[in-house]
Amino acid sequence: MRNLLLILLIFPIFCYGEWLSDEKAIMGTSVKITLWHHDKSHGEAAIKAVFDEMERINQLMSPYINSSELYSVNKNAAIQPVKISNELYLLIKQAQLISAQTKGAFDITFASVGFLYNYRERISPSNQVRDTNQALIDYRQVELNDKNQTVHFKQQGMKIDLGGIAKGYAVDNAITILKSQGVNSALVSAGGDTKALGKHGDRPWLLAIQDPRKKGKHAIQLPMENEAISTSGDYERYFIQDGVRHHHIIDPKTGHSAAKVQSVSIIGQRGVMTDALSTSVFVLGVKDGLALINSMPNFEALIIDKDRKLHFSNGLLAH
Repeated sequence: MRNLLLILLIFPIFCYGEWLSDEKAIMGTSVKITLWHHDKSHGEAAIKAVFDEMERINQLMSPYINSSELYSVNKNAAIQPVKISNELYLLIKQAQLISAQTKGAFDITFASVGFLYNYRERISPSNQVRDTNQALIDYRQVELNDKNQTVHFKQQGMKIDLGGIAKGYAVDNAITILKSQGVNSALVSAGGDTKALGKHGDRPWLLAIQDPRKKGKHAIQLPMENEAISTSGDYERYFIQDGVRHHHIIDPKTGHSAAKVQSVSIIGQRGVMTDALSTSVFVLGVKDGLALINSMPNFEALIIDKDRKLHFSNGLLAH
């Protein structure tokens, strides 16, 4: 009888609760949250807290919002050093470190050319304008001052964009918020950046990587648990003109859209890193990209090359 009473007391603890999910357009993409919580109102409050955080980061770091800190940096940093918040300063500094680590494959100054494109209107710059602005892509021309917490551009006309790192940073923050709200199982995605907290019930989360040439089809599915995954591809923001695919991932060395692969997915513990590394490897291509990831502990890569062949980093091959 005591055992039966114990079972009856424990069972409601495990069965009480429900899955909750919501989706909003933030940071220029679709932000989706799915979580389990024993209390519906608390779960809904946790989802709202994540959306609020995503929008806060958007208001801080969007290059398109006139009131954002990043907009002010792009407007004034070539004139004089601009003092910025600690949060924005540290993220720019991390981006610079990744640029050095990837030998410039990741470079937030790609925006010096990137802003010339309008993918919805199918607008691309002329070769002359592109070549002129490509000379402005150089992360080493962004000067950071730790003491004064300022950023300064050494070239007039230079712009930066944190699109290759900010969404990964945002999903990291989202998971931290959910943990603080007592959530133990959740999935947060912002476009190509996703982070899993715990399991999906009694199984790992199953993440599908899109086939870059067949919309709605999956190239592969991967189990995820307490990990982040970021996918960069040439199939979301793009247009084809005269047989050339123009997309948003710019090769800093050429100013043209990178064309060595179709899709790159990076798995790791921190979304801020997987986000930046997926862009880096997309630019580097299969050989150099895999060499980079295989040299970095705790990161894995899956690459779909331009011939649609799958390539895996050493850790994924071992499994």
